[in-house]
Amino acid sequence: MKSYFEEILKKVYEHQLSPEEAVERLKDYPYQDLEFAKIDHQRELRKGVPEIIYGLGKTGPQILKIGREIIRKGGNLLVTRVEPEVYRALKGKIPGAVYNPAARTITMKQKEAARGKGKIVVMTAGTSDIPVAEEAFVTCDILGNETERVYDVGVAGLHRLFGEYDRIKQARVVIAVAGMEGALPSVVAGLVSVPVIAVPTSIGYGASFKGLAALLAMLNSCPGGVAVVNIDNGFGAAYLASSINHL
Repeated sequence: MKSYFEEILKKVYEHQLSPEEAVERLKDYPYQDLEFAKIDHQRELRKGVPEIIYGLGKTGPQILKIGREIIRKGGNLLVTRVEPEVYRALKGKIPGAVYNPAARTITMKQKEAARGKGKIVVMTAGTSDIPVAEEAFVTCDILGNETERVYDVGVAGLHRLFGEYDRIKQARVVIAVAGMEGALPSVVAGLVSVPVIAVPTSIGYGASFKGLAALLAMLNSCPGGVAVVNIDNGFGAAYLASSINHL
């Protein structure tokens, strides 16, 4: 969006565009009112990232209309929490869009985002945690970060974690995703000197309370340097990791 503004201002400066024409092109700022949604096109100027669509609870036509407007203004598209049946209804209507069924995300990259300074490693304790981790991975990627997956290295077999240690220690930020007792972020934080963002998942048996046990365990992490996001919030973890990686 910044480049879109710069292009318009440059054309006005070079007398290729009148001030009146520029105003007409910018009429949807600071936001575009679709009645059911107000698209914050100015967000990329303020935060460096265009508006991201939370798909759960939105209809296919609503997602389509918002997504098309974001694309029309030149932004990259990320839609999270898109159920398969919603994607099937949208398939083919946004040319070039990619659906990740594990992450339940739709993405369309029109331009390269500003690159982060280092690598983000996304880890899971178990295979069942992968959907949340994939949401984090996809988000990190479209926000301009070199991102690497290290999956199924939880405390049920710590030798698996140590087998990946050389890859983990190259990270500038680590996202650790775990359900059950939620121990993985604490273990990782004791091994690395970089921020660890802990993501509790709703994976586990009855007394896991749909992720609450893991959430509380992570909030009580002994090693320093652990930040905790909400249950199953891979997107939130990735956004924070990307912000850190761009500092």
